[in-house]
Amino acid sequence: MIRRVVVGMSGGVDSAVSAHLLKERGLNVLGVFMRNWDEHDEIGRCTGEQDLKDAEWACRQLQIELRQVNYVKQYWTAVFSQFLDDYQQGLTPNPDILCNKHIKFDLFHRHALDTLQYDAVATGHYARNSLGDYLEHRSTDQQKADVRLLIPADTFKDQTFFLAGIPQTALQFTMFPLGGLLKTEVKQLARRIGLQRLAVKRESTGICFVGKRDFKAFIREYISCKPGHFVDVDSGEVVGNHEGIHQWTVGQRCRLSSYLQPYFVARKDAASNTIFVAAGHDHPALHSIRIRIGDFNWLCNRARQQLATSGSLRCRFRFQHTKPVVECWLRPFEVLLDAPLRAITPGQYAVFYDDVACLGSARILCAEPLQQMEQQAALES
Repeated sequence: MIRRVVVGMSGGVDSAVSAHLLKERGLNVLGVFMRNWDEHDEIGRCTGEQDLKDAEWACRQLQIELRQVNYVKQYWTAVFSQFLDDYQQGLTPNPDILCNKHIKFDLFHRHALDTLQYDAVATGHYARNSLGDYLEHRSTDQQKADVRLLIPADTFKDQTFFLAGIPQTALQFTMFPLGGLLKTEVKQLARRIGLQRLAVKRESTGICFVGKRDFKAFIREYISCKPGHFVDVDSGEVVGNHEGIHQWTVGQRCRLSSYLQPYFVARKDAASNTIFVAAGHDHPALHSIRIRIGDFNWLCNRARQQLATSGSLRCRFRFQHTKPVVECWLRPFEVLLDAPLRAITPGQYAVFYDDVACLGSARILCAEPLQQMEQQAALES
């Protein structure tokens, strides 16, 4: 039976309201603030100290204890170093997914359950647990429970995309108190319980360690410039120069002068330090329907078994949090989309869904451009 719960307090309204809802249910609640990035090493601004102050204030209002844990070293090793390595190899990583996988739902989870000896962990994510938002449907045999990560009531705020890389076992001990609420309801509740200060606080967006700075200026602090060429995918001609493939991502516009159509990044070759660009926003080199993926992180045993048995799985695909899902066929290490998508980016994550749940995720290794498929079809005809 769940009696004692650790809440990851971020200093925002979502985690604070989550703590309130848990306490309201009569649970013993402990707030823990994670320090993952050392802002004192930064040239630019960071909101880390203000977030801690807001978390302390919220816990005083809610009359719960707040403790801190420091994962700066582990975050640097597991998330930020991987982030830098990926960019130098021409990939575009997603540090939010890596942070949830390695820090919040691994180190923090183990700290709460094993070290602090609490029964469960709660977060302010907009997601749902098939065992119940408060784990009220937990099985006595936890190892056999096919726990699933469900889409929340607020589909606009749905954060299952960022949770798609976490271990399925972590869900057996994770509560999502906001799963059945809309963001507007959360803010209204915050005002009613005296958390107006957090209800009006601007939400943080983007990569936490970049903050409000220009990304190219930020990345130059860690990766040296390495000049190379922009090469037209059609003609093979050099159409411009860049200062490093790490400063560009697939689909991004290249502001090259003296050309009739704007150029966009189609792909990057780390070995030659070349960025291949396509003229026009809708060039076939920018669109793909076939994607190669890496090892799969499953969050649904039934879907995993179906793929193993039949060799394919009908589901839905998303590679950006804000984009709609696209119907697809999932095969071992391959995805076939029903409709082409633009700027599918190696290094990002393919996340898969059925009607109600997130099935899991896999890293995108490469996406075959429509241009290449059209050329191959022409040769075979």
